[in-house]
Amino acid sequence: MGANTTSLSYWLNWRFFLCAIGVLSMMIVASILIWKYEGFKKKRSRRRENKKETAGVLYEDETWRTCLKAIHPAWLLAYRLIAFLSLFSLLFANIVIDGGGPLHWSPSVLRLGTSCSIYGYCQYCNKAGIDRVDDVGSDAEKGSYVAPTPREDENTSSMPKDFGTYEQSCVRKTARMWIYAFQIIFQTCAGAVMLTDLVFWIILVPFLFDEGFKLNFRGVQNMHKLMVCMHSVNAVFLVGDMILNCMRFPLFRIAYFLLWTAAFVIFQWIIHACVSMWWPYPFLDLSSPYAPAWYLGVGLMHILCYCICALIFRMKHFFLSRSFPESYQGMR
Repeated sequence: MGANTTSLSYWLNWRFFLCAIGVLSMMIVASILIWKYEGFKKKRSRRRENKKETAGVLYEDETWRTCLKAIHPAWLLAYRLIAFLSLFSLLFANIVIDGGGPLHWSPSVLRLGTSCSIYGYCQYCNKAGIDRVDDVGSDAEKGSYVAPTPREDENTSSMPKDFGTYEQSCVRKTARMWIYAFQIIFQTCAGAVMLTDLVFWIILVPFLFDEGFKLNFRGVQNMHKLMVCMHSVNAVFLVGDMILNCMRFPLFRIAYFLLWTAAFVIFQWIIHACVSMWWPYPFLDLSSPYAPAWYLGVGLMHILCYCICALIFRMKHFFLSRSFPESYQGMR
């Protein structure tokens, strides 16, 4: 079991105060980033004044469109549905066998992503139907075409050259609040999945598993197999979604990742202050004299994990925009 986490001596010491200062500092930095770059009403007003996109802007179709025009949105919908069902099955089996474990966001974010894809697919089908009706109407009107007068021709030629792009930008709707929530949760989950998987495979597996928790695939118990699958498959599904979708990945939204981790740590502190129980991750234990170093190391891993996710998006943009310039639908 280890040290008694309900005693005052466990909390009233220099280790806890150093870790608490680190967690609170992380929350303050994250709050400043959100206040500076987020704010949905501010973004809309700035965009109207400057006619320029801000860092966190998101359009409604970005959550369900694919990165290439050649890939139908239905493929992204099918992918998210399969990923959600697979991860939900693994999580449910883990709860039945083990009675729970650390919280996994992957099924939740994929469920929300599936909802966005279903909504977008309906929008896509409606637009395709309207376009077909317009094509039929334009074909019927070809017989009654009247050439414009010279004056009308002159007025048309004097219109701004960027009228088409302006009209296109007006047609694209900015995302609603629940779609913004999906992108925020997606980016938070991307960093969290990278972090938990790295911690699982680099720290927990080699060093902290006792003799009763060996990863021997022949004689291993079902619970251990499920944990191995959960910490492998979720990253694969998430990276696949990153490659397929056409969402952008603003770097300032690491703030939500930091806030989520800080909330998780504070929640664990409150639970362990009330009930003496095992820690979900052993490095959270404050009884070790190296606890502040562990907290600092895992805190720095947040930056590494988030940069890995951002690098995947940048590499996708680099290769697809050059290999398929006419089909690529991501951020230019």
